Amino acid sequence: MENDPLEKVTVWYDGACPLCLREIALMRRLDRRGAIRFVDVSDKGEPASCPIDRTRLLERFHAEEDGVLLEGAAAFAAMWRAIPLLRPLGLAARWRPLLGLLEAAYRQFLKVRPRLQRFFA
Repeated sequence: MENDPLEKVTVWYDGACPLCLREIALMRRLDRRGAIRFVDVSDKGEPASCPIDRTRLLERFHAEEDGVLLEGAAAFAAMWRAIPLLRPLGLAARWRPLLGLLEAAYRQFLKVRPRLQRFFA
């Protein structure tokens, strides 16, 4: 992907989640090259676009980079690598200790996500 601007990262997100919508809106604005394909999995009308069970896809953040399905912090890092402004953070997340810290933070976020969703609704 680094040398081929036509290759894309695919990001699956929960379009029914107000917090997720805000995050994706920001990522869309930052993705000026159109390197990310965003797929709203809250829409049951498009089940073919889900690489795994839709319920599982909605539980955690998922992305595909270079044909590899990623989840959690690794998926965020893939998305960041596709956006020039965030690319340094995405590349740094390839270092396992940092990715481990980001994953731990993401798991903590998932615990408070329901409360935050109500706040952003």
